[in-house]
Amino acid sequence: MKVVSSMRNHAESVQELMQTQTIKVHAQIYSELFKVVVRVSKNFPEIEAARPRCSSGIEALCSLTDGIDRAKSLLQYCSESSVLYLALTGDVILSRCKKSRNLLERSLCQLQSMVPVLLAAKISGMIADLRSAAFFLDPSEEEAGRVLRELIRSSAVDYTEEAALAALRTVSSRLRISSQKALLTEKRSIRKLLDKFGEKDSSKRKILIFFLNLLKKYGKVIAETQTDNAASEHGNHFPIPNPYHLTEDVELCADYRSNESHINTLSRTMPPEEFICPLSSRLMYDPVVIASGQTFERMWIQKWFDEGHCTCPKTHVELSNLSFTSNTTMKDLIIKWSTMHSVSVPDPTKMHEGLLRSWDSINSVASLINSMVGLNLPMDYSNVSMGSSLGSDYSNTMISNEVRSAHEIDWEFLSKFTTLPWDSQCNAVDGILKKLIHNEQYLVGIPLRKFVRLIHGFLKDAYDRHDMEAQMTGCQLLYEVVQKHSNSASYFKEDEYGQLALLLDTEVSKQALFILEELSNHQQCGQKIAASGALVGIFNILDTQNQELLEPALKILRNLSSNGDVGSFITPSELMPKLVPLFEDDSLASHCIVILRNMSDNEEARVAVAYTDGCIAAMAKVLDSDNREDQEYAVSVLLKLCSQRVEFCQLAMEEGVIPGLVCISVNGNRRAAAMASEMLRILKQDTAGENSEADAASIDYTPRRNDINPPKASRFLGKLFAKSSAKKK
Repeated sequence: MKVVSSMRNHAESVQELMQTQTIKVHAQIYSELFKVVVRVSKNFPEIEAARPRCSSGIEALCSLTDGIDRAKSLLQYCSESSVLYLALTGDVILSRCKKSRNLLERSLCQLQSMVPVLLAAKISGMIADLRSAAFFLDPSEEEAGRVLRELIRSSAVDYTEEAALAALRTVSSRLRISSQKALLTEKRSIRKLLDKFGEKDSSKRKILIFFLNLLKKYGKVIAETQTDNAASEHGNHFPIPNPYHLTEDVELCADYRSNESHINTLSRTMPPEEFICPLSSRLMYDPVVIASGQTFERMWIQKWFDEGHCTCPKTHVELSNLSFTSNTTMKDLIIKWSTMHSVSVPDPTKMHEGLLRSWDSINSVASLINSMVGLNLPMDYSNVSMGSSLGSDYSNTMISNEVRSAHEIDWEFLSKFTTLPWDSQCNAVDGILKKLIHNEQYLVGIPLRKFVRLIHGFLKDAYDRHDMEAQMTGCQLLYEVVQKHSNSASYFKEDEYGQLALLLDTEVSKQALFILEELSNHQQCGQKIAASGALVGIFNILDTQNQELLEPALKILRNLSSNGDVGSFITPSELMPKLVPLFEDDSLASHCIVILRNMSDNEEARVAVAYTDGCIAAMAKVLDSDNREDQEYAVSVLLKLCSQRVEFCQLAMEEGVIPGLVCISVNGNRRAAAMASEMLRILKQDTAGENSEADAASIDYTPRRNDINPPKASRFLGKLFAKSSAKKK
């Protein structure tokens, strides 16, 4: 079966698409995604020709196709959209880009074991490229996005023409849309977006209309008076002329755009923000890029990782890996700037040898930096000052405020915490909770491992004392810590998971569920949660059907069921009957169908799904829903069932899945349509095998797009239902 019959060669499709594409903004993201799409698309025909025949192979191939299409769509959107709107939604673009990359990686990993060895080796190389691809926002464009968001917020409160003009000047400078031609192009792009969004996206339209009015009102003021020169002709758009040298062209375009902005960067007397290490607030001597795309001084980020942190100290997101790569471009720019302004940048490893030797006596990077503030270490900046506008969590201003406020939690005091009267302990925990809610940097400088132990000890005492208010406060504090410091999940001991499991049967079950839900997002925590006995409490919640607790309980099961290490702890025959009634609620059904999809690779789970009363009927109902993602998951489960056993096919037909499958095969999303078509083929084959050749030959079904009830489909359904009814009699 051809999974995507209407699809031409992916490589040719990408090349045709990119011949007319241009880079407006987010050049680094565009370039990285572009290289990924080109390589995967180039090898797609060979992967498709391998034709993995199992249901999981078909699903993975559909997923790969979907990933390529999403990435292509994102590339086209970035090239055609408004520069202002792209800068405003930079985080969204970055997130979409990473999701596309992750989808491609997952699909290739699944296909790698289903294809010949030589092709598997190629796929291995593509997976390595995907994992090494780093996506991050350009600092200038990121700043422009912040200014635009602030301008939009202030427009409803204290909007002034002076502030709007100042903001627009800043943004136009950062995004290089100061020429008449660039302004005209931007206005056209905004109008195209307005037409694309339509009336349904009123909030987006309001923002675009706001931008358009700003450009109309102040465009002449910010436009350059000189005529467009060669640089301005290409300053905002970079055509990619040769589709056979796609990677090189994108890199050259990105370099050209970067070089244009570097002239202004190097001429500043103040060190540009991107030259400053967010941790040390000093010019970087050896800049490196980590997995989040942020750049730091090598020595400081290494120390950050050595402390056990697995998050980016600037964005606070959890990192996929703790490796880093030299940022040679940034280093060259820093050298050029420092040479131009006669500033020396010393090697920090030599400057701070005394401090480094005493590292073990210092709790954290933050406290080390705090100790440096008073040392007035020489930097040879002459009259150069960092100022307080660096925008970093660890700039001098933040160090003096946030880090010092963090030390309001005196660890010496906390070390004596357990010796305090119980009321004093409760008051202390409540005070820390209130401050942490409003200041996520409040725990900087405090050893998280010890702090997590302290909270668990407090919770255990509160549980033993039957102090419900203290249990509530302790759970809330632990949740804030786990949510804001994701690396704290690695500090939980097995007995502490057991303590949370006990709380599921108390009045603080909701707070305990939230903690477990947050922990279940971490792969390494799944098995520990399951082994703690928490599943018993979660199953009890499903039985009682407490509406307030059902969703977090299902989210935990959703996360755990996707973890291969947890499968042995979940008994499918016990879980399935508990899920069936929850399909009546559409919001809960979405979680339930994902749980079934995650577990359906297991034979025991497939049997439980097939023979649990109402389970297949519940999935048949999902097929008729308006949620395409839920439809896709339901078809996936049914396909895994029916491709394994003939009797499962009969059970599915008896529950009336065929009409839903027909509609999805015609009007569903790409993956769902492909799987639904394969499902219909299996059901047709099974039916034909049990009937005469004449009857089998009369079954002819060829669905047409947007034809909900094609004549052939009607005959096909009629015969299948007639035969199904005859069997029942």
